[in-house]
Order: sequence, then structure tokens, then C-alpha cells
Amino acid sequence: MTDKYNMTQEENIFYAKRNLVDSIWKEAMLEGVPFTFPETQTIVEGMKLDGKKEDDIVKVRNLKHSWEFLFDSIDYPLDFRYIKQMNHEIGKEGIALNAGMRRNSEVSIGSTEWKPAIPDEEIVQGEIKEILSHYCVTDKSITLMLYLMRSQLFTDGNKRTAQLCANQIMIQNGKGIIAIPVKELQTFTGLLVEYYQTNRMSDIKKFVYEKCIDGLVIDREMTVQKEMSTYDFIKRSRKIRSEKNKSKTR
Repeated sequence: MTDKYNMTQEENIFYAKRNLVDSIWKEAMLEGVPFTFPETQTIVEGMKLDGKKEDDIVKVRNLKHSWEFLFDSIDYPLDFRYIKQMNHEIGKEGIALNAGMRRNSEVSIGSTEWKPAIPDEEIVQGEIKEILSHYCVTDKSITLMLYLMRSQLFTDGNKRTAQLCANQIMIQNGKGIIAIPVKELQTFTGLLVEYYQTNRMSDIKKFVYEKCIDGLVIDREMTVQKEMSTYDFIKRSRKIRSEKNKSKTR
């Protein structure tokens, strides 16, 4: 696997902020929050939305705050402490039980017989460290996201936490963002259930790589040429102005 995009961190942050509502909408849809894109935008912009469940509105609002936390902590080295804080941001205001705290009880996942073990913090930290040692940024980001989803480290908000933590790594290194297209949700969910059951990651990892990574393709050569032409223009303008000043003093 190779990285699809090679932006600067500044360019990637710009791209992520420009597509913020779209990312939040897709993340909310993955959790079954039935809002349209315009309704999501209304909440993100801080306006009132009538006739909707308050819990769903808070979930979207928390996603906005979680993205703000991501941007504010973009250079923080990702570890279990960071992941717990991200889950806290996602689950605050009573949306998740014990938000930000490691799960300490058994849990069942719908549509599958897979029952993840109660997470051992030392083991989790070691597994995260191993994943983050991968050379390719996109590879380790997708792997981390899927690992966190399957491990169910928290009582709630695991998919949102996983996706945002993966995006922190992607954006930090200028490799784009991971967002599950709404039209691909059914396929993604089916592959995710299969991954839960078998612990075989290859199919869903390939799907995410091919369908769920977005970014900007930057033409560096054109940028350099543009900067050079601008410099030449300024240099030429100064020369003309200097010649005019000399002619006035004669």
C-alpha cells in the first residue's frame, strides 16, 4: 500500500476544514443518525434544528467538537491517552456511558457473534505501538481505525473514535482524510461485520483504501513556476518604477 496524497500539513488541514460538514455528516450516518447534509450543516453552524431527537443533535455537535480537538492537537503523538480523550469528546453531554474511560464490562455487537474481550490497557498500548510502526501512513491509519473498531475499547462511540484518530494521523502527515461515502455504507458495514467475525482485515482494508480516502493533488512544479513568475513580475515592476524616478530627476 502506498500513500495516495502528499500534501503539507497546512494544506491537509485546509482541505479537512473545507470538507468538515461532509465528514461529520458521513460519520453521523455511519452511526445511524438520520440527518440530511443541510440538517447537519445547520447543527454545525450552531443554529437550531426543530423536530429532531436531541440525542442525535448532540451526537453531531460532539463530532464538531471532536474535529476541533483534532485540529487543536494535530501534532500530539497518538497514544491510548489521546484515543481516550477523543472518545470523551465524542461521548460527552451524556451521549455515552463513561465517555473516555476504558470499557470494563462485556459487550455484544449486533449482526455478529464476535464478543471482544475486556481491553487490557497494557496489551492495547503495545498493539497500538506495533500498528504505528508501519512505514506507510495511510496503511497504519486504516489499520488503526479497523483495530479500534473491532476492539471496542469503549462502551460507545468506537467507530467515530476510530475514524477521527485515524484522521489525526492522516492529516498530521498530509495524506488526506478517511470518510466513508454514504452510498457505500451498506458495503462497508457488511465488510466490517465480516472482519469482526473472522479478524481478517484484507478485504475491508482494500475497500477503505480504494473508496474512502480523499485529498488534494498538488502540482508542485506549477506552484513553483507561479511563485517564480510572481517574483519576476514584482522585480520587473520595481525596475520600471526606478527608471521612472530617475527620469523625473533629470
